[in-house]
Amino acid sequence: MRETCVPGGVKLKDTGFGYTLSLIGGKYKMIIMYWLSEHQVMRFNELQRSIGTISFKTLSVMLKEMEADGLVLRKEFPQVPPKVEYSLSERGLSLIPVLNLMCEWGENNFVPGVEAVQR
Repeated sequence: MRETCVPGGVKLKDTGFGYTLSLIGGKYKMIIMYWLSEHQVMRFNELQRSIGTISFKTLSVMLKEMEADGLVLRKEFPQVPPKVEYSLSERGLSLIPVLNLMCEWGENNFVPGVEAVQR
């Protein structure tokens, strides 16, 4: 029998599961990772257009957090106008199999016409 990833008496934030959620949780981080894994390198405006529903400020904050967490690499080119490219780091790439498993689960459990409850 498999051990639980959140043992009794331990706060969720103090577990590996909680740590992983803190890195990829929220509305946009997994979507950003998806687009970067699909395109390898993207500029800020490309990411924003691909996601479609994210504001400039929110994308900027998400990318800064993901860079600080070591999931995203930011490469700035010294030119005018400024050019910045984003890609997944090795650490970020190591999470792609986890996201792929989530995708597979969704495909196997998707019920057409039934929307998940938005919280």
